[in-house]
Amino acid sequence: MIVGVQIELFLPACQNLKEKRAIVKSLIAKLRSRFNVSAAEVAYYEQWQRTVLGIAAVANEMSFLQQEMQAVVRFVENHPDAELIRVDTEYYE
Repeated sequence: MIVGVQIELFLPACQNLKEKRAIVKSLIAKLRSRFNVSAAEVAYYEQWQRTVLGIAAVANEMSFLQQEMQAVVRFVENHPDAELIRVDTEYYE
């Protein structure tokens, strides 16, 4: 089983790309270490206050993947420097 999630974020405190990249890199590193998922910035590379993160995970049980992705979304949603705009999730068997 494979799950792919796209999380669109608004970063209101960013005044330039350097600030944005610092927040995005930190968030991706935390997601990778805490949840053992693959994560990357996948859109809006040159916009200061907007980004989309692509996150993927593989497991042998769908229920585990669902719980893991719910935890990932909650973690991102609670990040102090980011506001969640949209979440798209796709599961593959």
